[in-house]
Amino acid sequence: MSETLAHHDEHRDDEGSKLGIWLFIFTELLFFGGLFVTYAVYRHANSQAFHLAGEQLDVTIGTINTIILLISSMTIAMSITAMQKKDKRATLILIGITLVLALVFLVNKYFEWSAKIEHGIWPGSPLLEELGRGDTLFFGLYYFMTGLHALHIIIGMVLIVVIYVRVQKDKITHDNYQLLENGGLYWHLVDLIWIFLFPLFYLIA
Repeated sequence: MSETLAHHDEHRDDEGSKLGIWLFIFTELLFFGGLFVTYAVYRHANSQAFHLAGEQLDVTIGTINTIILLISSMTIAMSITAMQKKDKRATLILIGITLVLALVFLVNKYFEWSAKIEHGIWPGSPLLEELGRGDTLFFGLYYFMTGLHALHIIIGMVLIVVIYVRVQKDKITHDNYQLLENGGLYWHLVDLIWIFLFPLFYLIA
């Protein structure tokens, strides 16, 4: 009887955990959705300035980072499958690859931001003030939204490191991998947000 209750409690906790991560994802999508609407309004009012400002961004780096995140979403998903198949070694390797890809993304973003700052383009810079309101709005949104996304990447990396350690210590196993699954869902959210950010800022028509 006690074993049955324990199993029921564990199942209930898993369901609660999954519901919690989905609610979190929903609130994050609402938040970024609001930012996307703000972007759309400002772009409509400053279409020419946004177009010219968008040409200052490096499409190649943006494309590379998009590919990196898509691959990292695939590797975190594959790690869940590997765990389900009781393949601990493959799970750890795939989680490790996800972490490396996330780090490469951040390094690329660091160099991209650094290049912009070196050219005098940052929120409140004299150059942006000279260029006008449209450019100021574009790069203000660019730094805020991509910076917020980078923060989500860092949080995701911390979560994935925790998952990696727990897999190593057999605290996440083939019959108890809810944390790994939730981490995967969070990482897919990070990927999804970037899928919207990339065309908005780098592929402006």
